[in-house]
Amino acid sequence: MKIWAIVLAAGSGQRYGGPKHELDLGGLPLWKRSVSVLESAGIDTVIVVGPVDGGIPGGARRRDSVAAGLAKIPDSVEWVLIHDAARPLITRRLVATVVDAARIGNSDGVIPALAVTDTLKLVDGDTVLKTVDRSQIAAVQTPQAFRTRLLREAHLIDPEDDATDDAGLIERIGGTVTIVPGDRTNIKITYEGDLELAERLIKGLQDE
Repeated sequence: MKIWAIVLAAGSGQRYGGPKHELDLGGLPLWKRSVSVLESAGIDTVIVVGPVDGGIPGGARRRDSVAAGLAKIPDSVEWVLIHDAARPLITRRLVATVVDAARIGNSDGVIPALAVTDTLKLVDGDTVLKTVDRSQIAAVQTPQAFRTRLLREAHLIDPEDDATDDAGLIERIGGTVTIVPGDRTNIKITYEGDLELAERLIKGLQDE
């Protein structure tokens, strides 16, 4: 089964204060760390979307950049992984977990997720409306795997609407998405302090 991957490195990084894909982490820019892991995990081809060496132009929104990557994937590729360059600490083990679930399962998408440990509140401004039952809530990560054909179809529906991840687009057209265990170290670089945390995590792994 052919599996390609799209690494998204075209974001503006507004919450961080600027683009993040070229940030140095352990001697490599964030996007290269992701590409290296995906290639070493046996992914057939990795497409990078963003202003990097060998990358292709992205779009104004996340879904536009995914669509740009999808346009480069042959119809013969059955599954595609979508991964955010802002998650540079993915491991071959996590990639294998997602890919294996895609190979043996009957769903249209596979996403890694973690149980939520914090108490969650539904709020209106600074007023708490109620406490949310966290037992049915999961925090989602990337890489996420999808049937290429179905993901193409999902991107054609309501193109003006945005989505925070591609699983949301698959859900909109009635596709099935299953979860596999995520990785606590697979953090997303969103705010400035996150890069320092990632550096400490790398050092901790090297010291083990």
